Amino acid sequence: MRIIEEDGSGVVLEFQAALELAEEQGFDLVEVAPNQSPPVCKLLDYGRFKFVQQKRERDAKKGQARNELREVRLSMKIGEHDFLSKIKRARDLLAGGAKVKVTVRFRGREIAHPDLAVKLLRRAAESLADGAKLERAPMMEARSLSIILAPDEVAVAANTPASAPSESTE
Repeated sequence: MRIIEEDGSGVVLEFQAALELAEEQGFDLVEVAPNQSPPVCKLLDYGRFKFVQQKRERDAKKGQARNELREVRLSMKIGEHDFLSKIKRARDLLAGGAKVKVTVRFRGREIAHPDLAVKLLRRAAESLADGAKLERAPMMEARSLSIILAPDEVAVAANTPASAPSESTE
């Protein structure tokens, strides 16, 4: 069995001798390549190895872009101030990098007038046009009509702290 030590040097030993060597040095004997001739094992601290591996995976996840979809619900009979507060909330979500699904829910006989809902969604899209682009046109889903807005890359880049000039206190 070929043994690879912590420093990278390799030695060919019998199985029992390899186990004794691992115990002497305070390491674990981990089989790396069982199909090789002779099989390859590595002397390492397995607990530390697993910890470092998990830490690497966590760090890799942090770097990944999350594709977040948030929803803002409107109703057909929404008031002007309520509409503006919903638009403000959608603008904040878009500035954070999330996609926003703007939905108009139909209640009762409102479903007979989808044209009014389309007009409301168009108004919402126009209000958010400075920081978003329309990703999906109005689409009917059961008793609701919705659009999906994606953040505009230029607007998101302008809102990131990295692009903001740093203030010095000198």
